[in-house]
Amino acid sequence: MIAEVIVDISNSEVDRIFDYKLGRSDVTAGYRVSVPFGKRSVEGYVVNVKETTDYPEDKLKEINDVLDPFPAILPEMLALMRFMADNYHLRLADVLKLFIPAQMRGGRVKALVKEFVSVNPEFADRDESQFIRSSAKAQLEVFRYIADNGSVSVSELNRDFSASALKNLIMRGIVSVEEVEVMRTPYKYMECSGSEVQLTDEQEAATKRITDGKGIFLLHGVTGSGKTEIYMRCISAAISAGKSAIMLVPEISLTPQVLKNFRHRFGESVAILHSGLSDGERFDEWRRLITGEASVAVGARSAVFAPLKNLGVIIIDEEHDSSYLSERNPRYPTHEIAKFRAAYNKCNLVLGSATPSVESYYKAEKGEYTLVTLKNRVNKRPLPEIEIVDMRKELRSGNPGFMSGALSSALEECIRSGNQAILFLNRRGYASYVMCRSCGYVAKCEQCDVSLVYHKDENVLKCHYCNNRYSMLDVCPECGSPHIKHGFMGTQKVAETLKEMFPDVNVLRMDNDTTQGKDAHFRILGEFAAKRAQILVGTQMIAKGHDFPDVTLVGILDADMSLHFADYRSAERTYQLITQVSGRAGRDVKPGKVVLQTYTPNHYVYKFATANDYEGFYRKEINLREITKYPPFTDIVRVLVGSEDESAALKALKILGDEIKALSSDNDDFIYLGVMRSPVKKKQNVYRMQVITRLKAGADDTKRKIFDAADRAASAKVTCFVEINPNDLR
Repeated sequence: MIAEVIVDISNSEVDRIFDYKLGRSDVTAGYRVSVPFGKRSVEGYVVNVKETTDYPEDKLKEINDVLDPFPAILPEMLALMRFMADNYHLRLADVLKLFIPAQMRGGRVKALVKEFVSVNPEFADRDESQFIRSSAKAQLEVFRYIADNGSVSVSELNRDFSASALKNLIMRGIVSVEEVEVMRTPYKYMECSGSEVQLTDEQEAATKRITDGKGIFLLHGVTGSGKTEIYMRCISAAISAGKSAIMLVPEISLTPQVLKNFRHRFGESVAILHSGLSDGERFDEWRRLITGEASVAVGARSAVFAPLKNLGVIIIDEEHDSSYLSERNPRYPTHEIAKFRAAYNKCNLVLGSATPSVESYYKAEKGEYTLVTLKNRVNKRPLPEIEIVDMRKELRSGNPGFMSGALSSALEECIRSGNQAILFLNRRGYASYVMCRSCGYVAKCEQCDVSLVYHKDENVLKCHYCNNRYSMLDVCPECGSPHIKHGFMGTQKVAETLKEMFPDVNVLRMDNDTTQGKDAHFRILGEFAAKRAQILVGTQMIAKGHDFPDVTLVGILDADMSLHFADYRSAERTYQLITQVSGRAGRDVKPGKVVLQTYTPNHYVYKFATANDYEGFYRKEINLREITKYPPFTDIVRVLVGSEDESAALKALKILGDEIKALSSDNDDFIYLGVMRSPVKKKQNVYRMQVITRLKAGADDTKRKIFDAADRAASAKVTCFVEINPNDLR
């Protein structure tokens, strides 16, 4: 037999199928193997088994070893591999790596095996004095403990008792040792509690429509309308039918909260997958899924690749969130992967959001998705009142601070009444930049074309692109002036200022800097839920999904932050952020209030957000998109050219630009074509240029010609990555 193998090497030159002799009849497509490749052995993936080959069999090499006792990659995922490689211009090897835990490759993580001891049956019912002297007190202690507890780990016994006494009992055969595999379970000690939920009429109707129907459903429900309960009912229906389910959430910070609800409902059948787990935990959760021990996968974006067979439903919560589009190699859109898997398994795909993406709502409007709407909160509570504060007036009245008088008064009242508040600012660090007042010098990263952010707790300047760190400036390196100005404040400075304003109040901060440690998200949210703090300051990771009954106030410190980007989605993202973070207030019996601070109070986004008028906002936005020919009416295709050699990048850009310009002539798929440097001209020491096109939606042949042009422009020194509708055009 002949095995078709893709080797685990991320290089376009070897990104193809190689034939190897297969000495075993039980190996099928999906197995990981070790194969000879050149002068070394490398890992590879069997993608097909056949009887003959066109390659001379006498020159054909044989597979060295089969690495796993079962296929690591399902037949469905091999089909998905081909779909992704074809549609997103990805290497086959890079796609296959998405399907298994990273540390599993190279054997860097294995099953955890521990030694356990138990009393041998022949000694179990005998008087212990017959085989242990009364003077051997240490041996008696160990024996009695094992007899009382049945099976005990060796590490536990060695920690609490005499190791030599245990060794003596083992050598004499009184107790026996057995190696037992121990599963590493994330959030093992999480308390899972809950109560039976009575669905509202709206929820009941929505659940029935989804479970009785077929296809893709857009569940548009206001914040607090009970979408999570509908998700769980859909999963229950799938499990009852003997099927499995995937539940995706946008932020790692949301997973513990979702897991808590899901474990209470579905018990040990739930596995969690996200990048915050330890290598061992991720490996064990993945194995529980592929072996069928767990049938529900909960996690962030990468959980869309959960190795589940016979899927009954796939759910993407907060479907509008930008984190569902992977922007690192291999790049992929989670929604499209979910659509492929739903079609392959003939199951439903549910996209849920209080603020659906314009593209998704457009597809629902056109009938590609089925729209299901929840207009009311489950407890019939009104949505929070949103008060817009004009920060220009605050400046004119002599208040240059980050907090308006209205927000300051509301915060004092909230604290005085024993309630909790969330303050949202989507900018971490202490100051967004540092600048010399005398000459205008701005501290920038040496490897990236961006300003450095000041972090006061460490007294360093950090690059948020490459994580390089620099000493804080005492004087300007250009002119020697000591007059150093701090730029826009971040969450760190806000939290510090709040502690000065309210010295008796505990303030928590949640951003990328405070959530680096394992389980940090869970710890911070747990402290806030337990009311050990009254104020939570954070970035967008606090904006969605969280349910704190005592939060009655939300402060949006700088609503304009995402509004003035040179991006066609800036208004949409601002509307979504405002609605999502506002929805954290007043979710229980206590009424909620939102104070929204802005320098452009008359912008149409704020009018629609305060009225909670998504349909009005969508109508305005879709008209603008149609006039300006942006998605969903077109697809943006960007080829990002990168090299550490600037001249090599420029040369490749010219070759690529000329070829795509030639392609665009007499081709009515092209709406726009631009060849330029990227707005962020250098990142991590790589010079960045780009060719941006806007094509008519569905121009697949033209896209593939652009893929080919990118391949021809790339070289050993230059990379050319193609992105479809990227989140970030910087």
